[in-house]
Amino acid sequence: MKRTHQRSCLSVLLAVMLLLSACGAAAPPQRDPEAAERGYRYIESMDTLIELTAYGSSRDEALDAAADEVERLNALLSIGLEDSEVSRVNRDGGGKLSRDTAALVDRALELFESTGGAFDPTVYPLMLLWGFTGGEHHVPTEEELAATLRKVGADRVRFDAETATITLDAGQAIDLGGIAKGYTSARIMEIYREHGVSSGLVSLGGNVQCLGAKPDGSAWRIGVRNPDTETGGIVAVVSVKDMAVISSGGYERFFVDENTGITYEHIMDPKTGSPVKNELAQVTIVTPDGTLGDGLSTALYIMGLDAAAAYWRAHSGQFDAVFVTRDGDVWITAGLENCAEPVGDGTLQIIR
Repeated sequence: MKRTHQRSCLSVLLAVMLLLSACGAAAPPQRDPEAAERGYRYIESMDTLIELTAYGSSRDEALDAAADEVERLNALLSIGLEDSEVSRVNRDGGGKLSRDTAALVDRALELFESTGGAFDPTVYPLMLLWGFTGGEHHVPTEEELAATLRKVGADRVRFDAETATITLDAGQAIDLGGIAKGYTSARIMEIYREHGVSSGLVSLGGNVQCLGAKPDGSAWRIGVRNPDTETGGIVAVVSVKDMAVISSGGYERFFVDENTGITYEHIMDPKTGSPVKNELAQVTIVTPDGTLGDGLSTALYIMGLDAAAAYWRAHSGQFDAVFVTRDGDVWITAGLENCAEPVGDGTLQIIR
């Protein structure tokens, strides 16, 4: 018998943003009665509760369009829907892709290369094996693990961007869930702009993305949750504009094997085929690119603190990050030095 746990990962306090390496002073508050009009939508989709927020006279039309887009993308990308495009690809071993699915496959393969395989969209067979998707939780034998690992490796996926066709190796299956929410939040920002909204927010579980500043011109304030499930609360606040703030941590979903007392978390290391176990408890990425942030929050969590810090140094123009260790230390990359603050008696250590 095993105990299953599932938790949400980010706590939204207010709202966000600034330019990536310029987290400094927010614009002076400006009173705009029209922008102060606020609208909400709540949607259960993509295995989470999604909160949409938009300000201004066109907010209702923008929110309706954003909600429709969430459902459209979920119908394409969800591995939980038998008739989704991703499910069809997995059944058929490949096929021609729609524009959105092709774009996500392309980004997933780019991230696979960039992160040295830490982000791998072909780990779905491992998720099935361990029971984190669609089944009873299960600690596999060495033989089961070895057999399943032979199906993992995005380097064996053949994708033609010009024809938008994909071919999987024998036994492979893809899951784009590692970047689908980030892609969705970025699309919602585009929809807000198309409808004349200049201030808005979307929260998809551990994915938060904001458009512009708050209606009064100040930055959105996003709380980074304390991954200690017993202590709770938040460990830091980042003040941002036009940014995605996206978190990943093993505490989101895990099970405890009651025979051994060992905890197994849901984020898989593609190289070992087993749940990640390193010094990191949570990674939060701050970036204008929601898709990138979604993928990197998982990849850097898998890498561990030292390798993740080295990756940031090589790509610091694209994102910043908050790392929370299992010992409770909070590290931030240097680009967040002027827009992140600790909560309570905590301190922030800076990676340069």
